[in-house]
Amino acid sequence: METTAELAGALTGTFFAGKLRHFPEIDSTNLQAMREAASGAEHGTVYIADAQSAGRGRGAHTWHSAPGAGLYCSLLLRPHTTLSAPDALWFSLATGLAVASAVKSVTALHADIRWPNDLLLGKRKFCGILTELSASSAHVRHAVIGIGININQAGFPPELQSLATSLRIASGQEWSRTAILAALLRAMQAEFSGLLGADNTQSAHEDILRRLRLQSTWIEGKRVHVDEAGGYTGVTAGLNSLGFLQVQTATGLRTVLSGGVRSLDAEQADAAGH
Repeated sequence: METTAELAGALTGTFFAGKLRHFPEIDSTNLQAMREAASGAEHGTVYIADAQSAGRGRGAHTWHSAPGAGLYCSLLLRPHTTLSAPDALWFSLATGLAVASAVKSVTALHADIRWPNDLLLGKRKFCGILTELSASSAHVRHAVIGIGININQAGFPPELQSLATSLRIASGQEWSRTAILAALLRAMQAEFSGLLGADNTQSAHEDILRRLRLQSTWIEGKRVHVDEAGGYTGVTAGLNSLGFLQVQTATGLRTVLSGGVRSLDAEQADAAGH
């Protein structure tokens, strides 16, 4: 991917302007961002790779990073406001909304958001988000948000064929990775200007919750299995004020803290995470 004059122009006035770091191949954009963050890299630095040899996801998952076919990037954020580690969930939620907005603006495809960090077209996953933090007990020093978007893959390895999709497969045409990146970073600028700079953080959070209810079919009324606390099933019952998913089970309302959420409405396993 070339950081063209068109891309530079699209980012003028954003906190990403002039801070794009491009790698033909790298182990992981998140790993590189975390390494450079520890050495003082600037807020808003963007790490982009054409291919990853060790793309990473939540837990032990990996991300299938076909060379030149997807968008593999990580963003370094240094909050100017005081945030605690639990607030980082808002980073993932806001990023999911930004990805959905960017994809719709370029391709007209409507993405579904599976709480907290997966985006789907139909029942198959095309994007994963991985947020990693450097934090003390009091506040977040910096956050790295990794985003993997399947854009122009024509197919996937056999073990992923029923689980993963791409913008090309869903639309029947190829798309410019540069155009997707420009739209994504503009959307991220809008999301994080409000989230990190808002005087009224509660209002910013309420706006994210409102838009998630409109964007995601997973927030309410979805029969799911939750992979935490030994595993349990129930029906999604909205998000609480902190952004955590609520699930109504046979024994009462439970809050999903970190486990994966999978649909019981149809047999569906998970694609590899980001």
